[in-house]
Amino acid sequence: MLIYNAELHTMTERGTFFGWIEVLDGKIKSLGEGYPSAVSGGDIDAGGYGIYPGFIDVHTHLGLFGSGVGKEGEDVNESSENITPTLNVLDAIDPLDYSFELARRAGVTTVLVSPGSANPVAGLISAIKTSGKCVDDMLIRTVGMKLALGENPKLSGKGADTRMGTAAAIRQALSENTSLKPVLDRELKAHFHCHKANDIFTALRISKEFGLDPVLIHCTDGYLIAKELKKQNVPCVVGPIINDRCKPELANLDPKNAGVLSEAGLPVAICTDHSETPIEYLPLTAAIAVKHGMDRQKALEAITCTAAEIAGISDRVGSLKEGLDADLCIFDGDPLELMSRAVIVMINGITV
Repeated sequence: MLIYNAELHTMTERGTFFGWIEVLDGKIKSLGEGYPSAVSGGDIDAGGYGIYPGFIDVHTHLGLFGSGVGKEGEDVNESSENITPTLNVLDAIDPLDYSFELARRAGVTTVLVSPGSANPVAGLISAIKTSGKCVDDMLIRTVGMKLALGENPKLSGKGADTRMGTAAAIRQALSENTSLKPVLDRELKAHFHCHKANDIFTALRISKEFGLDPVLIHCTDGYLIAKELKKQNVPCVVGPIINDRCKPELANLDPKNAGVLSEAGLPVAICTDHSETPIEYLPLTAAIAVKHGMDRQKALEAITCTAAEIAGISDRVGSLKEGLDADLCIFDGDPLELMSRAVIVMINGITV
């Protein structure tokens, strides 16, 4: 199948150009400039619209909070134990939750789903596609372990009362728990929930001590310490941006954060932390980052290729490139403009 008469935003070194894309067996087979030499009845005329890689949200709880459901539909935080590295988030995700449809409508084709942040060591994080009925069929791969610092584990009432105690619990788990060997061997990334600057530095301290491959999730105070973070070139996943300062750790929340960190030269992805910000507002969240100073191209990369690189799934998604999954979205305007909409969204070459 060919999709032609389109502006291809490849998110690769090829940049943006007018041309066509060939999809075969769920993969991107080839891309070319101009018009294809021939088209058939099954091909798609994109009408001059822009084609983008499917958007990626690197930190969500999608499918763990049931839309329109109360306590019974919450499967985010496990309270039976404080250290839970063997929890597999796949066992809780509900692919039939309505929010998956909203994700697809917005062009969000891949998400990382994480356990909550009440436990210092919370469980495995998986990258999944947003289309399907069985989560096993949607899985790209397990990508990380959720670790949490600061206010959430401190106030959960399930373990340590202080930041010192939380960090000590993580250290003890890393030292003693064989379930964490893939994290210690850097086969899985260590996703640290951390808002405040002191918690961010604790995440980096623990990572250095144990040789971890860290990703800073939320990184709310990041813009205040951007120069210090650049010294370690640590990936930052910024968000949610569209929310209030509902707790002390969010006192310094500022929508310029992603732009400041990106300008400092750090790898930056933007997340919704669904359901804190509903998943369908991922493009809007990126637009707000641009409004407050982030380079527009960097903001698009923060929900496509850079997001894929930070997640460790750039061999599958995040760019329009030969050999990658045919996950793409066609927008009738700039996807970072409020009134633009996705007119076609594909996952694995299938219109969803």
